[in-house]
Amino acid sequence: MKENTVKAFAPANISCIFKVYKHKNPRLAGSLGLGFTLSEGAVVTVKKANSTNIVFNNKKVDMPTVFDVARALTTQNILITINTKLPLGCGFGISGAAALATAYAVNKLLDLRKTKKELAIIAHTKEVKNKTGLGDVANQFFGGVIFKKKPSSNFSVIKIPLKEKTVYCRVFSPLSTKNVLNNNNLLVRVDNAAKESLGEIANELSEKNVLTLSKILSISKQFAVSSGLLKEKDVIQSIEEIEKKGGKSTMIMLGNAVVSNTPFAGATKFFLSQKGAMLL
Repeated sequence: MKENTVKAFAPANISCIFKVYKHKNPRLAGSLGLGFTLSEGAVVTVKKANSTNIVFNNKKVDMPTVFDVARALTTQNILITINTKLPLGCGFGISGAAALATAYAVNKLLDLRKTKKELAIIAHTKEVKNKTGLGDVANQFFGGVIFKKKPSSNFSVIKIPLKEKTVYCRVFSPLSTKNVLNNNNLLVRVDNAAKESLGEIANELSEKNVLTLSKILSISKQFAVSSGLLKEKDVIQSIEEIEKKGGKSTMIMLGNAVVSNTPFAGATKFFLSQKGAMLL
């Protein structure tokens, strides 16, 4: 039976290390890397309407990725309402979360009967096409601490068990994913740094079969520095202050934001989550 209003949720994703995987077909492009999902994320409500509009935290907005997901599923007009406690463009993967939750909700609303994997592939493809992300959707589909040794477009991941349950984050300012992805010189440096850091992650897993949050953040910090992405003064200073007190931290990819395993000035506490996207 078709429903009048449907809600879905997709978790936020913090990307720690990423390596761009290019392909002329956005369906097959994406990234390799390491990241983890949070209990916070995006809640999307959809219902039929006279025109297709997107409302983000009570404000009408243009979100091409979300719009393209809706249009890939239907030509019917739909009101898409997105609610989240987290900011766009600051490394929490909210664009991907909104796209994935929209796909789940529209599928249910219109009784399209597509599989969750089919819906995730649509969300991933539209996000890559619009350059709002590369690998968030794959992580948000599975949920948990995710190591992608294969491109995110494969939806083949290694889930890493982690004893730690909390992280602490502070956002200083947005950082345009599109600008980074359009900077070929920077991407060469990112690629080289990612090869080294992801190799180190793989070695840790093969030798010890376990990773700690401390180790993840330490390797991710090396990546942030080597890639040339860590250059915002406030982010650098915050990381230095955390490390002076014995904590581990890194820059969130891609945002001028910090994630740490210990509390620090101006930070908000978040819970790690093993849950992927779902209908509510």
